[in-house]
Amino acid sequence: MIRFHLFAVGVVALLSGCAGTLNSPMPQDGLHSPAPSPAASNAAQATPNDPNNLILRPSREIARPGAPIKAPPAASTARPGETVPLTSIELGRSSRSVAAVAPPVDLWERIRRGYGMNDLQSELVQDREVWYSRRPDYIFRMTERSKKYLFHIVEELEVRNMPTELALLPFIESAFNPQAVSSAKAAGMWQFMPATGKYFELKQNSFRDDRRDVLASTRAALDYLQKLHRMFGDWHLALAAYNWGEGSVSRAIAKNQRAGLPTGYPDLNMPMETRFYVPKLQAVKNIVSNPAQFNSKLPLIENHPYFQSVTIRRDIDVALAARLAEVSVDDFKALNPSLNRPVILAAGTPQILLPWDNAEVFQSNLESYSGRLASWTAWVVPSTMRPAEVAKKVGMSESDLRSMNNIPPRMVVRAGSTLLVPRSHQMPDVPIKVADNSQLSVAPEIVLKRVSVKAGKNDTVASIARRYKTNPAQVAEWNKVSASARFKPGQSVMLMLPPQAKSTKAAPTTSKAAKPAAAKSKASSGQKAAKPSTPAKKGATKAPSKKQG
Repeated sequence: MIRFHLFAVGVVALLSGCAGTLNSPMPQDGLHSPAPSPAASNAAQATPNDPNNLILRPSREIARPGAPIKAPPAASTARPGETVPLTSIELGRSSRSVAAVAPPVDLWERIRRGYGMNDLQSELVQDREVWYSRRPDYIFRMTERSKKYLFHIVEELEVRNMPTELALLPFIESAFNPQAVSSAKAAGMWQFMPATGKYFELKQNSFRDDRRDVLASTRAALDYLQKLHRMFGDWHLALAAYNWGEGSVSRAIAKNQRAGLPTGYPDLNMPMETRFYVPKLQAVKNIVSNPAQFNSKLPLIENHPYFQSVTIRRDIDVALAARLAEVSVDDFKALNPSLNRPVILAAGTPQILLPWDNAEVFQSNLESYSGRLASWTAWVVPSTMRPAEVAKKVGMSESDLRSMNNIPPRMVVRAGSTLLVPRSHQMPDVPIKVADNSQLSVAPEIVLKRVSVKAGKNDTVASIARRYKTNPAQVAEWNKVSASARFKPGQSVMLMLPPQAKSTKAAPTTSKAAKPAAAKSKASSGQKAAKPSTPAKKGATKAPSKKQG
């Protein structure tokens, strides 16, 4: 009898611990309580002894398969010093029934389970539903394009406990085209303006534009949306600010408050584009919820990653990287849309994205590849030069140089500009300082005219160059003399100058006695002296609107 009671105590403790684990509360430190994770659902149904049982987990959740789950100790109901009587139990009966949750059949179902925003019901929503439902081919092409990116976005939203319908926002912004550029110069899937992209640390230089980068732009967009939600406390207002600018939304709210009017999204006076912005997202959300109702068809997007990240340690041509990964250049660029040039600089872009099954193929082919990886490199222009001079120096034709670096006609390349030029075998990889700060700066080309001037007493190459604002080395080259040469008085000196260039000899100084008269004359004319400018006030840096330039 004692043995049976001891066995019963052990079983009770075990069942109590399991019940405590299964009923532990979900973390509530996010914006909303998310739907059950598919990883947790699969794990609940997993059989450790079944080798074919796949457990789907978000990529951030890395756990050892079959690891035991530690249950917290069961709470004791006994008072201090009180003995708990032993009771027998019926074996085979659980204290609670646990409902099994089936994993999502595809990514669309996973998105539906994570909806967390209030639905917007208005005539504008119905208008957009009709517009989309009349274009099923457009919906299908748009959703087909999203296959490559949607899983990553959903995972990032779940990690942040954000509503998963925000994963549909790129449908509204860019139709999921990472190469999209608006007339206002907003770029990428999430349509960041240049200034807003810089605020959220999206690098934009000659070799890459992180506003189009899949990982970086998604991180920045979700950072921005979270910031706006903290500001306004409402997802509809946050979305309006994402489109219109936080300052514009704040002013519209303040205006309604002064007039004693409601301050919700439908109540604000806003531009038509912003007025339709949330209704568009609501319409797409409704179509994803029930495609058949809107004469639409969603392509199958399985609930697993489409791509994985691969580290690169050497500069490599884009075409070669695609070939080693055994994917087309178009497919490679679709996953790596931030690349502006035909070469990947490892110092600035240390990772690339590849389809899941091709990442291992790339690594294997790269290890066995013995040829040159990069045929292009970055070259910093040492002084302002004409494109013809640069082309001759780097061994390219002028037309190829202009085409490769987008140099407009009748322009010179300013000193410090970074150009893409052919790479020799001896050149090292591009350093990070150049890779991260490369820019092209051009200026209008000035046609110089050959002129002859007379040298004065004690004139040198340096003094002539200083007087006519030109380069001493060029003066020496034009006159076939050394840079330290001295000219004889009256000697002809040949210069190449702009058509209306003049000598910069000092003008006669005004006598001290004349200054008061000049001042008096100015005062008598009725002109007020200009006040000194007031220095700008220092303040906290404010994020620019996504629609600002």
